[in-house]
Amino acid sequence: MKKLPKIVQCDKRGQIVIPKDIRRDLGIEEGAGFWMFSVGDEGILLKKVEAPSLDDDEAMNELIEKSDKISLSKKKLKTTKELYRKNTKGNLELI
Repeated sequence: MKKLPKIVQCDKRGQIVIPKDIRRDLGIEEGAGFWMFSVGDEGILLKKVEAPSLDDDEAMNELIEKSDKISLSKKKLKTTKELYRKNTKGNLELI
């Protein structure tokens, strides 16, 4: 299906609404963060900020390895990691 350009308006606070079908297609959820680039005098480009994964995070892996020595529950650390994975899709509050 061919996608047609959408016209959106800027309000007095400078905000625009990304149409629902575009948000759905791109997986954009409430709280998503974006890099904004000025493209000369043509307009703007938005690039979704992806939340970093904790799977390869050195600090998180070290915490899990040394959890017994520092009285941390491995189960709670893994639960925290899962919650982070579920709740962060570019959410700026967590970046």
